Amino acid sequence: MKITDVKATILRYDYDCCIADAQNYFSARNAVLVCVASDEGIVGIGESACFGGPPETTKYIIENELRPMLLGEDPSGIARIWQKMFDRTRQHGRSGVILAAMGGIDIALWDMQGKRCQMPVYKLLGGYTDVLTPYASSGFYADGKDTKAIAAECESYFKEGFTYAKIKIGRNPEVFMNPLSNMQYGDRCNYSLENDLERVEACCHTAKKYGAKIMVDANNNWNTFTAVRAGKILQEMGVFWLEEPLHVDNIKGSAELVAALDMPIAGYESEIGFYRFRELIERRAVDIVQPDVIWSGGITECRRIAAFAAASHLPCNPHAFSTAVSLMANMHFMASIPNAGILEMDQNIYPLRDELLAKRIEREADGLVHLPDAPGLGIELNWETVHRYAVDAEDTNQFEELAGKGHQ
Repeated sequence: MKITDVKATILRYDYDCCIADAQNYFSARNAVLVCVASDEGIVGIGESACFGGPPETTKYIIENELRPMLLGEDPSGIARIWQKMFDRTRQHGRSGVILAAMGGIDIALWDMQGKRCQMPVYKLLGGYTDVLTPYASSGFYADGKDTKAIAAECESYFKEGFTYAKIKIGRNPEVFMNPLSNMQYGDRCNYSLENDLERVEACCHTAKKYGAKIMVDANNNWNTFTAVRAGKILQEMGVFWLEEPLHVDNIKGSAELVAALDMPIAGYESEIGFYRFRELIERRAVDIVQPDVIWSGGITECRRIAAFAAASHLPCNPHAFSTAVSLMANMHFMASIPNAGILEMDQNIYPLRDELLAKRIEREADGLVHLPDAPGLGIELNWETVHRYAVDAEDTNQFEELAGKGHQ
């Protein structure tokens, strides 16, 4: 079997009401889907992250830089293809957009290999479990969303049966070295640190009524001493973990924070690649390791990260915050490793998560998320949804034509 083509397409969902985390103010969410086709008619589907930049850049790299390296290759040689892409892009890659672009291709290759072997990807990789415990990931800032509203939002998740929920904190312009002044719309939806602590306290109070837990995510917006001071208050509230509190390059500060707190420090989703995660783990700068297969080089690279985390006795909880393709790929990754934690399930309104697949990813009656038993990722794209949110209709038609030639 040989690879005959590689194609990417961009989807976009525009919000009616903007949401914000500690640094970003979202009016829309973009996604880059990837298709790899073969001469045997087997097609793999993946997704590449485009966080923090234009999705057109990621698409261009996939189709113009990486695609020529793949044509004619045996798609079952996933490790060799990964290394080939990594080595040939070393002078301007090794991280960032290059690894994100590689990630979508890598996921598509695993999807293809699973279909060829008639096995789900997680079983092909060893199959540690077939069920995952989900947590509700939301609690974003929004105009007019006060303490009462965020607590009510968390309560709605607990009433649905979630036992964990995560909310956003850290959009605090008074904190020294906060990057909000350099961010687009950094003057909107701001809260003081005191406001944030009040919001968390209200959510923790609500969680206790249900025997549930609250996690908080500061999206890299605090300095070290602020994180230590606030962290000590948060752990007294019973917060389950503090996620990405510091700038991703402040590894020394994160190690100091881990040593100062009893509460786990989770991160860093915005870090990319094994070698950077190796430094975080070796320096004990995290308690919970959070790569993302669409962002950090695909399933192949994230399994290396997870193995190193396991050797250091650390759990691996992937970041999973994009379309249903991303969610499913991270699910297969998690189900294949022995040190997986709990599954991030975005609860924001997002049709590219809920309507992108022919069968929606949902919790079952037992409250768990069950892995599909179908070959590959076990997904079938809903083409009506794909075309509804396509940025370029003609380009997406070409994507569907390539994907439609094979057996998804």
